[in-house]
Amino acid sequence: MTATLDRIVRPDVNYSVETGHRKIGLGIGLVALMIGMVVAGLGIYAASLVGSAGDEGTLARVLAIAFGLNTTALVMLKAAIAVILVGILVRIWIRVESVKTSLAVLKPDAEAGTIKTGDVDTEFGPATVSMNTPSRLPIHKMANTMWGPMLLMGVMSVFAGLVVSWVWAGNVGTSTGLDARAWTQGLQFLGEGFVLASISFLLASILSGLREGGGEVQEALGLPVMTLKMPNTAKAFVVLMVMGLMIEMVQFGLYIYITTFNDLARYTLWSSWLGPFRELGLGLLLAGIILALATIAKALGFQFSRISDIVATGK
Repeated sequence: MTATLDRIVRPDVNYSVETGHRKIGLGIGLVALMIGMVVAGLGIYAASLVGSAGDEGTLARVLAIAFGLNTTALVMLKAAIAVILVGILVRIWIRVESVKTSLAVLKPDAEAGTIKTGDVDTEFGPATVSMNTPSRLPIHKMANTMWGPMLLMGVMSVFAGLVVSWVWAGNVGTSTGLDARAWTQGLQFLGEGFVLASISFLLASILSGLREGGGEVQEALGLPVMTLKMPNTAKAFVVLMVMGLMIEMVQFGLYIYITTFNDLARYTLWSSWLGPFRELGLGLLLAGIILALATIAKALGFQFSRISDIVATGK
């Protein structure tokens, strides 16, 4: 069997079209990097004030502003990742159409036989064989719906915290400053949790696209649809994402709670453990993202193996 390039690639589809997501993501990342450089400068300035008598208030104000800007820069970098992931998701579906066209030409003719459906074992783990593309799993439906609102709420929370950090800086040493400090930390880390949840949902959407798109390709070729079952890494990813997001929501509520304290010692005590607590939530979300990426790697390996089988055997 031979096939030329003009037969494999449809002339009416521009598979190399620029979606714009990459440029937007890189632009947001560049702005975040510039803010990070400003924070670095503020850090150097703050270090020069340490130990200087009479500059304690200035030092506290600089650190308050630096905190708000630093968290904002980090969240903007995460938002840039989310935007680029959206572009990847768009390209997955563009590639599905490309693969449908390519495999229709490359697939050799094979004798029709009895198709056995049900569970099978593969080198990539348990899979299932069916006659049609499998429907989306509940987590995939949720992911496709929630990534956008999560990203929007996260960015809004972080920028609200940035504004409050200016109130914190302007009221250092007063009860108003303490309240603004708690609101700043609670809002900005809630925003970080939402943005990381958005990235998690986008990765789940990519997994959904690989699963559904792979099924569509096989069904379009009249072949039995072999689909990888949800790996343990994917199940653990969902658990870690939920746990991390819940912790970030709880820490926000607790930061609101400590604004009611009139005792500075009690406020300081609670703040000392709320910091590690909120970081634990972010750590769980990031660990979940690692597992999601590992699952995507396995799904891609499975699909490449399936494509190789189709080209080699025609079934």
